[in-house]
Amino acid sequence: MYKEKIAQAVDILKEKDVDMWLTFVRESEVLRDPCLDLILGVNCTWQSAFIITRTGKTIAIVGSLDHERIKLTGHYDDIREYIGKFGNSLISVLGEIKPNKIALNMSKNDFMADGLTHGMYQLLIDYTAGTPYKDRFISSEEIISALRGRKSPTELERIRKSIELTEEIYHKVSEFMAPGKTEKDVADFILSLVKENSVTTAWEENSCPAVFTGPESAGAHADPTKRVIEKGHVLNIDFGVKKDDYCSDIQRTWYFLRDGEAEAPEEVKRGFQTIIDSVKLASDAIKPGKMGCDIDDVARNYIVSKGYPEYPHALGHQVGRSAHDGAGILAPRWDRYGNTPYLPIEVGQVYTIEPRLPIEGYGVATTEEMIVVTEDGCEWLSHPQKEIYLIR
Repeated sequence: MYKEKIAQAVDILKEKDVDMWLTFVRESEVLRDPCLDLILGVNCTWQSAFIITRTGKTIAIVGSLDHERIKLTGHYDDIREYIGKFGNSLISVLGEIKPNKIALNMSKNDFMADGLTHGMYQLLIDYTAGTPYKDRFISSEEIISALRGRKSPTELERIRKSIELTEEIYHKVSEFMAPGKTEKDVADFILSLVKENSVTTAWEENSCPAVFTGPESAGAHADPTKRVIEKGHVLNIDFGVKKDDYCSDIQRTWYFLRDGEAEAPEEVKRGFQTIIDSVKLASDAIKPGKMGCDIDDVARNYIVSKGYPEYPHALGHQVGRSAHDGAGILAPRWDRYGNTPYLPIEVGQVYTIEPRLPIEGYGVATTEEMIVVTEDGCEWLSHPQKEIYLIR
């Protein structure tokens, strides 16, 4: 897979007219640049540079004791080790390649493209002082956005497997849940299935799964509590697994029937149907080249037109090695999202679609599906929830 991503990076450098992409790290087990998960796959100790060029040449500059570890990966054609001074090796490589643009992992908008620490940036400025390269540094934001977003065949297959397991677990939790159990009981049951399948959760276990029941729940991103599930509650779960380093992120909604009820009340059905319709409208609107904010508009405006308040978050985010994989997002034009709502949607990107709305007196209606962008629209990766699940 690393070979696939490095080859992709070379093509992206050509596309963006950038000569060199430089990832500069140290003690990466403690302070890890997210890009290492795409282009290396192991850790390094001392100051280390991983260089990919538009010509296809790949160079690693590493401390002497890291040399063999990097060599064994087989990802870099030219591995140069140093003992005392990193800077001399770097200047030597720059002199050979003579790049006009050197992309560094620093970004105001994308946290996944912001792995270069300020101290390491200052070191690069010191090393290149007195050379023309000091003034040729640019952000690698566009490169990383494209590289993380354009999923390779291997990446997509791993995401599909994670989704498959998540949906299996959701089926089992439907059989487990009952009035009288707590949010924590449900979460613990799901975590037991995670352990049984020898995978990990897609984000920290404290809130994966997030389980929230009834009209007074803490809601999304909160840890499960000892709040008891009652008849008449709407319950939501937000959950995903990480399998073979790739994540899923899916939400589902249930209703717990009261005595004498054969189906959910009309207001519950209406709220949930509004969510289902908004998800379908958004997925139909997705096309390569559109901005993420345009897709958010579709779902947001529809929900508001039905008399519900705006959901207080983005419609969807990219998923990959992380549940929140950075870069372009299906989001409103809010300052907190920077420029990411305006980035064009690209073929191969994997997004969630996850609107929500309150159902007064019952809880929250939501669902979270996963899609992959195709040449003419998108393809479902998850199996969309079409009706609210009923628990008797």
